[in-house]
Amino acid sequence: MTTAAPDKKKLRPPLKWAGGKRWLVERLRPLWISHRKRRLVEPLCGGLAITLGLIPDKALLNDNNPHLINFFSWVSEGLIIDLPMRNDKDLYYNYRERFNRLVDEGRAETREAAMLFYYLNRTGYNGLCRFNKKGVFNVPFGSYKKINYLCDFTGYKEQFAKWQFSCGDFEDLTLDTEDFIYADPPYDVDFTHYTAGGFSWPDQVRLAHWLVAHPGPVLLSSQATERIIKLYSSLNFELEYLDAPRLISCSGDRSSAREILAFRGLY
Repeated sequence: MTTAAPDKKKLRPPLKWAGGKRWLVERLRPLWISHRKRRLVEPLCGGLAITLGLIPDKALLNDNNPHLINFFSWVSEGLIIDLPMRNDKDLYYNYRERFNRLVDEGRAETREAAMLFYYLNRTGYNGLCRFNKKGVFNVPFGSYKKINYLCDFTGYKEQFAKWQFSCGDFEDLTLDTEDFIYADPPYDVDFTHYTAGGFSWPDQVRLAHWLVAHPGPVLLSSQATERIIKLYSSLNFELEYLDAPRLISCSGDRSSAREILAFRGLY
């Protein structure tokens, strides 16, 4: 089933995203409101739940998943999907094979690749985004009874055009001292392959030290594992503990997870 373009005032995250933070928007809004004239920077933007919830005037949205950023880039151009989309197993695996062929042929930045990425995201198992070490998308067919596909993304164009999208490592971003950084790294779990390179514990440590070096306000959300708590406590972040709702994890486990907000320079 396909749907028309969304209302510009009610833009929802266009992708399913494991660990998505729509539930956190209402908690973050009062923390953001006094800083709303700043540029919002998401170094690991994922499905854009927070940015679309806060709707900043200026934003720098980065991720190390090139297929994700390619999709957002085409959405900012007013993407209209004109390929057939059905909740069909054979079609899914045909499209998955086609998507991987485009990547292998160096055509991962094309409009076709963006359309296929959207279809695979909406139709694949639990909305996972998983690549093996060779960069091959390998998520199996999902188990949904009904899927609402969006064909017309022109409702996102005006807002996305105000924001800058980039793909790369967070340490390569050019920041302004006044930027407001919100970071939501992959959970500190064994599975981290949202991209071919993954996101390891050393990457978690790099991110924490990169955040603490920023002179402007910094806010991070993460699963409250023992070593994450120890890491951010050691860097003198203020911590707040939250009970997250039952979310789709990278493994498909829907059990709840305790989370933390770690922040500096907000007040």
